[in-house]
Amino acid sequence: MTAAERADADAAAVAAAIRTRRTIHDFTARLPPRALVLDALDAARWAPNHHRSEPWRFTLLGPQAIARVIDLNTELVRAKNGDAAAERKRERWAAVPGWLVVTCVRSEDAVREREDYAACCCAVQNFALVLWAAGVGSKWSTGKVTRDPRFLAAIGADAQHEFCVGLVWYGYAAEVPAQSRRPLAEVLRDVG
Repeated sequence: MTAAERADADAAAVAAAIRTRRTIHDFTARLPPRALVLDALDAARWAPNHHRSEPWRFTLLGPQAIARVIDLNTELVRAKNGDAAAERKRERWAAVPGWLVVTCVRSEDAVREREDYAACCCAVQNFALVLWAAGVGSKWSTGKVTRDPRFLAAIGADAQHEFCVGLVWYGYAAEVPAQSRRPLAEVLRDVG
């Protein structure tokens, strides 16, 4: 294979991972290998980043931290939707195998903080794509629990210096949902 053919094959593999990746809502119980997760996090930190501030912080949650987050979320759901809904949510969340929280370092400069948030979002996408290419799905959530002031404390992060970009669940998909996008022509503005 020539260098050009190899480059074409690499580009096709990246495009395929992007086009086929899906948000996974239901996972099997099997936890992906830690080495794979660390490889995906290593790739995540290569996201585009204006000013090279590397604002992302990754927190892998273990059983105790997961339990604290589930307890907090259950409390929030119970207050809004009652006991039955809270217990259904607790059961669903307890079945998720892998948990990652991505936070962004705060900046006093509003423009810089916005750019840093965008870089963190790119890091989440890198993480998800590397996992997907290895057969592992993910779901990036920014639900109410991630905005609760107690959330960052529950995962050992400092709310004064970081804010939550999202909670990312990961694992092997129990089901891969179908997905579609509008045609490129509907979202492309080509200005001469």
